[in-house]
Amino acid sequence: MTLLTTDLGPEGLKVQADRLFARKRLVNFGLPALVLAYLVYVFLAFDVPGLAERASLDNARTLVADSYSYKTHVTRDNRSGEVSVAIEGERKGRYPEGAAPDWVALGETTVIDLGSGHRVEFAPDQVRYDIPGYGTVQAAPGRSGVNAVLPDGPVPDWINASKNRLAITTLAGRLTITRNRSEVFRYALGWELFWFTLDSPYHGMSPFALMGLAFDGEAGAIWSDFWTNPMWRHVDVAWAIGETILMAFLGTMGAGLVALPLAFMAARNFTPLRGLRFVVRRLFDFVRGVDALIWTIVLARAFGPGPLTGALAILVTDTGTFGKIFSEALENVDSSQIEGVQSTGAGTLQRYRFGVIPQITPVLLSQLLYFLESNTRSATIIGAITGGGIGLLLTQAIITQKDWEEVTYYIVLIILMVMVMDWLSGWLRKRLIAGEDSRR
Repeated sequence: MTLLTTDLGPEGLKVQADRLFARKRLVNFGLPALVLAYLVYVFLAFDVPGLAERASLDNARTLVADSYSYKTHVTRDNRSGEVSVAIEGERKGRYPEGAAPDWVALGETTVIDLGSGHRVEFAPDQVRYDIPGYGTVQAAPGRSGVNAVLPDGPVPDWINASKNRLAITTLAGRLTITRNRSEVFRYALGWELFWFTLDSPYHGMSPFALMGLAFDGEAGAIWSDFWTNPMWRHVDVAWAIGETILMAFLGTMGAGLVALPLAFMAARNFTPLRGLRFVVRRLFDFVRGVDALIWTIVLARAFGPGPLTGALAILVTDTGTFGKIFSEALENVDSSQIEGVQSTGAGTLQRYRFGVIPQITPVLLSQLLYFLESNTRSATIIGAITGGGIGLLLTQAIITQKDWEEVTYYIVLIILMVMVMDWLSGWLRKRLIAGEDSRR
């Protein structure tokens, strides 16, 4: 705090006070002005106004709807007239031939009831869509294109019509017509086929019925049908989560094992050679100064994609971080304990083992457990690059943009995984460091 000097006289005291208040005004008003100017620069540099103009609320609503619902596709091959019904349009979710949901009436003219008065007909020579409040849209797909006939008046925004394609999107569903295919899909709440696929004998059964069959000796078959679900791939997802946790564990613990002996070489009170300390400390700065994602790309060229590459990337990056933390902890150890162990005739290794390690163990364990929790999240992103773990499945689901409910499923699993690792890390810290009873 700046104090006024009282022996300068009234004029000198006034000048000093004016300087002090001018400095305070500069700090109080100048810094906020700089921050505001920087925010304005960011607003313009990142083209926030243009971003707001390019944002599509319709796409956002579709994305949100896909996260908690599923689509049933009713597709007709315009060349052969064959009609198929499938969950999310996948072969693994296709209804058996001649079967369909109760809102689809198969026949020479397939009638699709989308609800709220919306009705689509796949007739042999054309497609009709009755839209309440608008009228009937007719289209005859053929070699010359999609010959659509719309009600009189301007074409609404939710109808996209061209010579070769007609797309109508309403709250009830969506109809798309091209030369070769006509397709309708309808949203429904939930994650359909999450437990059992359509070809499973247990599909559509209530939980009580499944429990009864399980007690009758079919528990193994029920579990097998769920575990090997070809659409949701529960066994692959479980294996991917295991790979992610394994990457984090191997990388974190391996970094701790490598960093501990190097930390002794970087500690001032254990390595008197200044040149050696300088080299080791700069090595720590180098490996931790390069982000784990960069190490992932570099190591992938050497070892190829896979969980091992992700674990090595975490190991290299955390070796530098652990080395710095451990060396600082070593420089703060109590030398009297080391001298006490030495007075018993202990050798160098024994002095380190019984005089040094017990003092820094709380720091070692605390940092290892914290970074294990943090690296569990990092391993998700690293796995998306190296081709392993839950990150790879998440990336594949996002790129295909097919089933966003699967993206939601993977994100939920990642959050649960991080929460479990957070709880486990805290529990271990209490047991190993604080010595508290985990049952409290």
